[in-house]
Amino acid sequence: MVRLMRTTVTIDPDTEHLLREEAARTGSSFKHVLNSAIRQALAKPPTQQIRVAPVFHGPFPSEFDGVSMNRLADQLDDEDSLRELSR
Repeated sequence: MVRLMRTTVTIDPDTEHLLREEAARTGSSFKHVLNSAIRQALAKPPTQQIRVAPVFHGPFPSEFDGVSMNRLADQLDDEDSLRELSR
């Protein structure tokens, strides 16, 4: 026996628009599209590996090994500021 639960939820206007568009596109009811979307969103995500491609293919410069990149960027900004002020 399937037990139905009737409830009230507040759906953002943009989300309602997306649901209504999908219902019109598929010919399904609003209720069916909403339930399907919730089931799909809450289903256990498939296990997939994310591959990260390197930006640079060369070795990392040894002079930057262990250096904070934020600190290095700040130092470069400081040098630029000093150059601008000395003009």
